[in-house]
Amino acid sequence: MHVDLNADLGEGAPDDAALLALVSSANIACGWHAGDARLMQATVAAALARGVAIGAHPSYPDREHFGRREMQLKPEQVRADLLYQIGALDALVRAAGGRLHHVKPHGALYNQAARDPALADAIAAAVLDIDPSLAVYGLAGGELLRAAERAGLRAVAEVFADRGYRADGSLVPRSQPGALIDDVGNAVARTLRMVREGVVTAVSGETVPLQAQTLCLHGDGPHALAFARAIHQALTDAGIDLRA
Repeated sequence: MHVDLNADLGEGAPDDAALLALVSSANIACGWHAGDARLMQATVAAALARGVAIGAHPSYPDREHFGRREMQLKPEQVRADLLYQIGALDALVRAAGGRLHHVKPHGALYNQAARDPALADAIAAAVLDIDPSLAVYGLAGGELLRAAERAGLRAVAEVFADRGYRADGSLVPRSQPGALIDDVGNAVARTLRMVREGVVTAVSGETVPLQAQTLCLHGDGPHALAFARAIHQALTDAGIDLRA
């Protein structure tokens, strides 16, 4: 059994270097919700040095709200915005002698794409324009994965160690109770169950089926490093291989 362990990096959090020693893939912010060209370049270099797979982490143009404010943009605008962001990171990765591995939208863009087929198709089209070999990371069971499959892209189902789930498989909005898991033991137990059994318990008590191909740890969270260490150890102890 194996799973990918990914983290959102290049967002200015202090634990990026330590997280890179624990994860198998990194989603690097493309400057629109956090980061800039120099931070992107430095994070790319650090990921390559560690042998960590690199993904683009594009966002809505929303630094003020860290990319977590929903927007209603036309699909053609979203497609252009993603070409701009992914293309920039792809250039930095190639200049450093590496290859981009995947694309994972950030924040509100990610969550809206999980339920909006037109938005999901726009994201998939941008990824296809950049490189048809790129994988698309999206919420397990969400529209973005279906859009990636329609476009002939590799769709990778993502689950979250530190987020609460609703009965429909969507994430609990950050403004609501139960959105964030702040207990390491709880996060570890949920993670092992998602990976081994393919289920998670929703905040309302239902057992929700999901596919866990990649597991996300938020690099900007207050418990990110502690969670990463505990989850990495628990997966390793359980004989689960970590690879992109």
